[in-house]
Amino acid sequence: MYTGILPIIPSANKLPASDSEVKVAALGGGHGLAASLSALRLVTSQVTAVVTVADDGGSSGRLREELGVLPPGDLRMALSALCDDTDWGRTWRDVMQHRFTSREGVSGSLDNHALGNLLIVTLWELLGDPVAGLRWAGALLGARGEVLPMASVPLTIEGEVRGNGVPGALISGQSLLAKAGEVENVRLVPENAPACREAVSAIHNADWVILGPGSWYTSVLPHLLLPEMRQALCTTQAKRLITMNLDVNDQEATGMNAADHLHVISRYAPEFRVDVVLADPGSIGDAEEFKQAAAMIGARVVFGKVGSSAGDAVHDPLRLAAAYRDIFGGQK
Repeated sequence: MYTGILPIIPSANKLPASDSEVKVAALGGGHGLAASLSALRLVTSQVTAVVTVADDGGSSGRLREELGVLPPGDLRMALSALCDDTDWGRTWRDVMQHRFTSREGVSGSLDNHALGNLLIVTLWELLGDPVAGLRWAGALLGARGEVLPMASVPLTIEGEVRGNGVPGALISGQSLLAKAGEVENVRLVPENAPACREAVSAIHNADWVILGPGSWYTSVLPHLLLPEMRQALCTTQAKRLITMNLDVNDQEATGMNAADHLHVISRYAPEFRVDVVLADPGSIGDAEEFKQAAAMIGARVVFGKVGSSAGDAVHDPLRLAAAYRDIFGGQK
């Protein structure tokens, strides 16, 4: 096993952390968390990403099944999102995100594997510690912040799919559940899995904790389903912010509106209170209904144009960063 201190990797825009900077713990997974991190790295260098570990599809699923490791894909995306917008940062971001493609007619063992997944798993095997491995990867990339797994063991997410108001079959696995349609009765297996200690500490030490954006049932909600994580989120002295999705009616949220997303949070974790809900007005149908749903979890609503100017359901990093900066500055 390797020992020693982390290497110092040069990064042109990486500034030393300041005690005056806001400390943020951002929770989620996949593309949603990456969008939040891409904005947050423009606001503060004291960012800790806490990432779901229930992915079981694609490259991550294969590595999880074959090697028994945490699924590295969402962790890789979070690290990539924290890379600086410099030659160094852009190069390492592209290296981490690079996927191998076998030549035509060949079924290769590396096909569709992301190089970053392989790098992360290599560090885990060498160091014997997922957190240490992610810290080495972050140092190599010059990441503006830290990336941590939500739990110390791989998780499986299960749920039922309803149709026409009738409960349906149990679906097991994030990759299947995300495409299943109207989801309900979601749970984690094992339900009492240990949370990552460092992630729990990051939540307690933060000034702000941010949930979302992301797939509501498979990336956002799992943080409130893991008992130790849920307790930390409910007892932290940090302010709590929910960032709403731009597309509130994606495949796993079929038939839901923006207010319904907040009702889901309230239903699964009624003791969880929120200070601010950030939403793009273009994604909200009935603003009054949405404000009432936010009030039920203790939150005020901040409306801001945070979507891409191209009209896609994609958060614009600069606009989202400006919204975060205004919220952090207005309520410390």
